[in-house]
Amino acid sequence: MYKAFKYRIYPNKEQQVLLVKHFGHCRFLWNLALETKIYAYSSSKVNYNRYELQSQLVDLKNEFDWLKEVNSQSLQSVLMNLDKAYKRFFKGAGFPKFKSKHGSQSFHVPQKVKVQNGRLFIPKFNRTGIKINLHRSLNGIIKSATISKTPTGIFYVSILCNVNQEIKNKCEVDENTSIGVDLGVKDFAVTSEGTVIENPRFLKNSLDRLKVLQRRAENKKRNGSNRKKAFLKVAILHQKIKNQRLDFLHKVSTQLIRDNQTICLETLNVKGMVKNHNLAQSISDSSWSEFNRMLEYKSDWYGVNILRINQFAPSSKTCVCGFINNDLKLSERIWNCINCGETNYRDLLAANNIKKFALEDYQGRCCP
Repeated sequence: MYKAFKYRIYPNKEQQVLLVKHFGHCRFLWNLALETKIYAYSSSKVNYNRYELQSQLVDLKNEFDWLKEVNSQSLQSVLMNLDKAYKRFFKGAGFPKFKSKHGSQSFHVPQKVKVQNGRLFIPKFNRTGIKINLHRSLNGIIKSATISKTPTGIFYVSILCNVNQEIKNKCEVDENTSIGVDLGVKDFAVTSEGTVIENPRFLKNSLDRLKVLQRRAENKKRNGSNRKKAFLKVAILHQKIKNQRLDFLHKVSTQLIRDNQTICLETLNVKGMVKNHNLAQSISDSSWSEFNRMLEYKSDWYGVNILRINQFAPSSKTCVCGFINNDLKLSERIWNCINCGETNYRDLLAANNIKKFALEDYQGRCCP
């Protein structure tokens, strides 16, 4: 099993200059290779693979001598990642985009990564190494690393390790050890056991301050130092919101995984849901996609089952008696069943139905 360990690094001024060169040179190669592939296909229907592009890298270094300043394997990784991006595009993902010098920056180091005596050693930085804050133990055999820089100027390294641990066998699916989870906007999540996890709304709570900082930054003189300082404050606030959100999602997802053997969820078309401009900001602030991603990989670590129901299943509209209220509106949080008179709390009802539908579907697949 592979795990990534992310740490903050503290390069000195000389090392920062070289890291920035790595970011810039890798970005330049990505944009040039992407432009080459687009032009070759549009003009002559030729699709270059990464090996054909890598064969041109030697000539490119002779033309642009400054490319030799950075790790050559990092440059080759750029072409490999571009090739993977194209393969994902043909499988239905978005088309690869050109990279900008603004925002987050990163480059990949595929091998020769070491951590010794509180310092990170990678090619071109082997003389003294980069100071690293090992706030947690680094386990396993180091395979590769990714160096990144946030818009706030903070440097991180994500180290991929082989932890020599097999993926745990999944627990047996049992109704008594299963839980249904309904994700929402008003409350972040409601479980079939009746637990309500409040939505912290980190972006909404900081929105007024964010608007003030953005307005101040826009009013500064273009290309001036004060404008850069003002936008740095905006970036710092965005980074704070992101850190708060990730901390919350990690705590909730870990708690659910540790306390249950089977978690039942609803399949959500988040990409389609954010097209509703009335709900887009709240849905993005909740980060349902990231939460689901965390549950998926943590379920492999702990041997927990993840069951999903169809996104069109009427989990909120189906009463305990089986009646389906097709006239239920999104604004109705409580509704009375006209068939049996039961008072249904929408989110709790949805969580219980998600569990019910998921277990029925699983039993149907296992025992046809």
